[in-house]
Amino acid sequence: MATPAAVESDFSAGVTPPSHIAIIMDGNGRWASLRGQPVRKGHREGAEALRRILRHCKQCPHITHLTVYAFSQENWKRPKSEITDLMELLRYFFKQELEAILKENVRIRFIGERAALEKDIQEILKTSEAKSAGNTQLTLTIALNYGSRQEIASAAKKLAEQVQSGALPLESINAQTLAAELDTHGMPDPDLLIRTGGDERLSNYLLWQCAYTELYFCDVLWPDFSAEHLDQAITHFMTRERRFGGRSQA
Repeated sequence: MATPAAVESDFSAGVTPPSHIAIIMDGNGRWASLRGQPVRKGHREGAEALRRILRHCKQCPHITHLTVYAFSQENWKRPKSEITDLMELLRYFFKQELEAILKENVRIRFIGERAALEKDIQEILKTSEAKSAGNTQLTLTIALNYGSRQEIASAAKKLAEQVQSGALPLESINAQTLAAELDTHGMPDPDLLIRTGGDERLSNYLLWQCAYTELYFCDVLWPDFSAEHLDQAITHFMTRERRFGGRSQA
């Protein structure tokens, strides 16, 4: 598998590696089940995997954004005990890791609907974003209580309200004005989306933003996903020709 040095070598040879990587971190529950462990153990090992991948991304100068799917709006259908464990893990993760992340010059952003989250969780999100706002090396965006269809619908509603109030002419609505109302405004679209765990679908994740994103699916369960697996995905990405609707250069 490729190492960061190997990826950078390819970059210097004229192949452009991804600057924004999005990940659907799937497989925590199955990882735990295969080992006879409770689901919360799988989620804790999944948090460790995120630490590994974040550290590795910081070693790759070409990566400026890492966006991960932590909790979808559909995940509220899961058992209450699992949801409680996930929220406790979020509290623990930021209590233990925030200062270290800040020292690493990582900016933290959250996307998703916050109103449904408990007040102390909302405060964790707000504090993490505020404290890291000036950091510049890498942006870690965490999708929490996120659903792409709802995000797009909310953006359309905001534009409709602006038109209704007279603040925005109807003819001004286009892809750019809608994108400016999305949770991800100001961020580049993902170059590469990785989904672990074997399933091959987007699961209501970054549907607008992934219009021309390269998709990479692997069978590795998220808690087992390593730096080497990430390098393999990047190396595979760099074999692809991104035409964005144009003709092949071959």
